[in-house]
Amino acid sequence: MSQNKAVNEDLPEQIKVRAQKRERLIAEGANPYPVNVPVTTTIGQLREKYGHLQAGEETDEYAGVAGRVMLARNAGKLCFVTLMDGEGNRIQAMLSAAAVGAESLKQYKADVDLGDHLFVHGRVISSRTGELSVFATTGTEIHPVTEAPTPAWMLTCKAIRPLPKTFIAEDGTEVGLSEEQRVRRRELDMIMRPAARKMVRLRSKVVKSLRDYMDSQGFIEVETPMLQNLHGGAAARPFITHMNAYDTDLYLRIAPELFLKRCLIGGIEKNFEINRNFRNEGADSSHSPEFTMMEAYQAYANYQIIGDLTQNLIQNAALAVTGSTLVTLADGSEYDLGGDWARLDLYESLSAKLGEEITAQTPREHLVKIADKLGVEIAPYYVPGKIVEELWEVLVGDHLWEPTFVLDYPEDTSPLVKQHHKKAGQVEKWDLYVRGFELATGYSELNDPVIQRERFEKQSLDAANGDPEAMEVDEEFLQAMEQGMPPAGGMGMGLDRLLMAITGLGIRETITFPLVKRTH
Repeated sequence: MSQNKAVNEDLPEQIKVRAQKRERLIAEGANPYPVNVPVTTTIGQLREKYGHLQAGEETDEYAGVAGRVMLARNAGKLCFVTLMDGEGNRIQAMLSAAAVGAESLKQYKADVDLGDHLFVHGRVISSRTGELSVFATTGTEIHPVTEAPTPAWMLTCKAIRPLPKTFIAEDGTEVGLSEEQRVRRRELDMIMRPAARKMVRLRSKVVKSLRDYMDSQGFIEVETPMLQNLHGGAAARPFITHMNAYDTDLYLRIAPELFLKRCLIGGIEKNFEINRNFRNEGADSSHSPEFTMMEAYQAYANYQIIGDLTQNLIQNAALAVTGSTLVTLADGSEYDLGGDWARLDLYESLSAKLGEEITAQTPREHLVKIADKLGVEIAPYYVPGKIVEELWEVLVGDHLWEPTFVLDYPEDTSPLVKQHHKKAGQVEKWDLYVRGFELATGYSELNDPVIQRERFEKQSLDAANGDPEAMEVDEEFLQAMEQGMPPAGGMGMGLDRLLMAITGLGIRETITFPLVKRTH
């Protein structure tokens, strides 16, 4: 018994049978994983060109196509197999003993299983039932690499694991992978479920639309470090790692903000980055510890101008992937991203809900009493502005449905934002809410290095008092700011959440490979 077989003794029967087929093919001199496959066209191209054929209609055109075996029916001297390409296009292949030879057909039946990748060469026809098909036939042309005639069929990848089984429930719905299986085995999800493949392509279109729009507005795309000596640019708990070469602890990036502002200082006055961020926090239907964000900064802009930019970005993305700003969500309902979005003052809307005026000067003790009365949990280290935000989230934010910019946040929770030009204790910041969740945030950026240092020092005190999300004093950033940073507006938007807004799906569906806890 070979070492390979010994290792496989405890595997399920289907896997053992397939592994044995692989060994047999190799022992017979066949290659179940060839490099050179004489494909002449794609399944999609074939369907586009010959999809008009009527039942029983035949052509004299020959094609070589490849795909994954999704269905197979072996009926004596005539076998039918359905191949699927990566875009979900399917085509039937027909193999007959008369055309390929009895021995070749016998070999096909012995070698090929559901889930394998298969190449078929033959004449393009429509079967008697109207199914567009390739009728397998050995080609007369000589393949330049193999120096042999094009085969009627060839195995291009032997799948050791079988495809998951699906069945039709009593209500007529197809039952396949569970949600947990879909997330853990995304490759299976993409094979079995068209919606999973569609999401990958939709995500790519959204990213392209963002880049295209920013390029059209004169923004430069830059790259900033993922490994950082200090964590900053957002209020979040970081991941910590260790770099052996420098024998030092480092943080995974929670936001690119401070580096993008250094680009702004350096003269890249309209910059952006589409980046991966990492926050060591909870995971739920709208939060992922690893996520994609877009951040952008524009010199001589403010939070109102950057809000208009964000609205245009999102509406342009919806148009790029759906053709309309009126999008259809996963549950079949429609959601309107069009028009000019509402703008709502944070303190005024909270005051209206409470029936009393709340301002940036409202004492912390009074805010705590309100929170206790409403059952809103407050940590001992929460500053007054944080309590206000928690109250607002429960009373107002969770109930916002239409796209809404929420304006003018507390100064003590926004250390990187410019003071409001009229409202004491508040800053020029908005958060964009869509369907009850936060999608993006935007600032008039603080560019006074003295005030920035004071804000950082205050954050250090907050950290000492137990706030795990507070930022540290970043001397390198402060030195850069002391070189002179132009007035600017900036924004950050979660790409995964943008897809949630357009599709109505949860965050784990929009991320191709979301982080999940190991089961063993």
